[in-house]
Amino acid sequence: MEQVLALLLPFFMGLLQQGRSEQGGALEVEPRQPVVALALGESMQFTCRLTCAARASSVQWRGLDTSLGAVQSGPNSSVLSVHNASFSAAGTRVCVGSCGNSTFQKTVQLLVFAFPNQLTVFPVALVTGRHQELACTAHNITNPEALSLSLLLGDQELKGVQALGREVEEEPEEGEDSLFRVTVRWRLPPLWTPAPPALHCQATMRLPGLEQSHHQPIPVLHILTSQEPPITTSREATLEQDSTRSSWSPGPKPGNSSTRPCRPEIHQSPTSGGLELLCEAACGPSTAVHWTQAPGDLAAYKRWEAGAQAWLRVLWAGCHPEGWFQCRLDPGGQMASLYLFPEICSSHTSEALWVGSLVLGLLFLVFLAYRLWKRCQPATQPPAHHCL
Repeated sequence: MEQVLALLLPFFMGLLQQGRSEQGGALEVEPRQPVVALALGESMQFTCRLTCAARASSVQWRGLDTSLGAVQSGPNSSVLSVHNASFSAAGTRVCVGSCGNSTFQKTVQLLVFAFPNQLTVFPVALVTGRHQELACTAHNITNPEALSLSLLLGDQELKGVQALGREVEEEPEEGEDSLFRVTVRWRLPPLWTPAPPALHCQATMRLPGLEQSHHQPIPVLHILTSQEPPITTSREATLEQDSTRSSWSPGPKPGNSSTRPCRPEIHQSPTSGGLELLCEAACGPSTAVHWTQAPGDLAAYKRWEAGAQAWLRVLWAGCHPEGWFQCRLDPGGQMASLYLFPEICSSHTSEALWVGSLVLGLLFLVFLAYRLWKRCQPATQPPAHHCL
């Protein structure tokens, strides 16, 4: 064993010469991590310093490609500045220092990543008292293998959640560098009243020396019970509509506003035997809206579209289907969502109850008339006043 250590000792001493010379030279790099993760568009400085007792000394950053960045060098230091980092700035950077007759170097690997705060959830809100499925998507990211999505209640993971799968898709963007969207779906347990106020989807990116998180709140809406007053509009039951838009795609602007972003809206109006939903966007002649989601099968609904307007007919079948209706604006991808509850057709239920009560009342009157007639028809004819 002692002979092996004696053989390895010169080897390790030789390695130490890379960072320190016999003349007291030492090379240090800040930040000290061998791999540094830098967000797309951000800036950072890399400083390489040399401590050397010899008069002849130099320090210089060198790169393996032409995207080295701005370098300012002096006898004992060299500063590499990366401004507005692009994906092409990623790579290995080498700091080379010389002290007297000794030369040594240190390397830093620069990793440029994309992780914007672009989270979307569908449905845009949850309701209490039933099992539901929820999807959370992180858009326009790199390194999908380093991204995790979780569903939190406060600062703890929501219990009783069943994971339904994870999907990684390439964003439909043109360019040399691929960006991805990651979607995770869950099946949730029933959420009971009082509704939890702090439910949110959390996306976390973990890279060497870095951990970042973004959050997307998820409203939880209370369903009216049969003992509560009936509702006639979705505003009383939930959000009348929730228009969501991609924060990375502001979309066209309406003609009557130069600052408000364009987004679709859903309106509803009663019709004979049902309800008609209208999705429209006042965004100019080059835009169109389309229905993308409805309870059950979207193909089962009667729909028609005309540019920036799209209609959908909901027919009553005892009570209409409960769930989310969603439409999308193209181009831009902004969406509007509307949740309908069964109680919205409570007026039809009341009419049915009224008709049923009327029929029962008529039957009761017929029964009383029959009983009275029987009393007036004895075996022998009594005086007429006996029937009064």
